[in-house]
Amino acid sequence: MTDTKKQTTLPEIAAEHRAFPLMKINFILMGCAALIIILGFLLMLGSPSEAEFNADIFSVRRTVVGPTIAFLGFIFMGFGIIYKGRK
Repeated sequence: MTDTKKQTTLPEIAAEHRAFPLMKINFILMGCAALIIILGFLLMLGSPSEAEFNADIFSVRRTVVGPTIAFLGFIFMGFGIIYKGRK
């Protein structure tokens, strides 16, 4: 019996290893994640408390919403990096 498997040559193997692991969809997802992270940090911004006490530094937007959105952006960035895509 003969082996019907196609044997790959060395240049084909080298070309396969040189292929870039990330595709266009990965970069789109990572860009969206970067925008979500930036949005989270922008939500944490506010006026600085200079000489007097400013109670706005304890607002829900700055202490809960902003960090949560930034954290979700970092999670989404990891997803964007490992996403394989459909073939």
